[in-house]
Amino acid sequence: MAINQLPVTDETLLCRLLGRGKVQQEAVKELVALPPENPLRHNILELVFSWRVSVQTQEILTEDDQELIMMLTEAYQKARAEAVQEGVQQGQRLVLENLLRAKFGNLDDELSRIIDNLLNSQTEEYSKLLLQLNDLSREELLARFNN
Repeated sequence: MAINQLPVTDETLLCRLLGRGKVQQEAVKELVALPPENPLRHNILELVFSWRVSVQTQEILTEDDQELIMMLTEAYQKARAEAVQEGVQQGQRLVLENLLRAKFGNLDDELSRIIDNLLNSQTEEYSKLLLQLNDLSREELLARFNN
């Protein structure tokens, strides 16, 4: 079976990326459209990045190869940026959880909602809370940040 005859499924995505023309372009669109947390997306982008490095050492690249490299590089860079952002958010959550546990002893549903609200707020509000946390009672904290 030729690559252009493969069914459009996650299982054939990597093979279709190796195809040419419209088949390859559609596969790239599918790859980029996968959710950031999808392991298939992550694994294929890592493979593609490794392939890109090896291909770029060649002196002669076709226009199609150059276009593919450009599209996949953008997808890879976006995926890496999303991973970094996710790591930052996880770090912020961990800091808030630890501070709230240290101050109040445990995290119940009300305090967890405060964390969610703050992580979705501006950096300035998050920073203010960190600076003021020591002076706030549980009731003041809940009244102020639990929307």
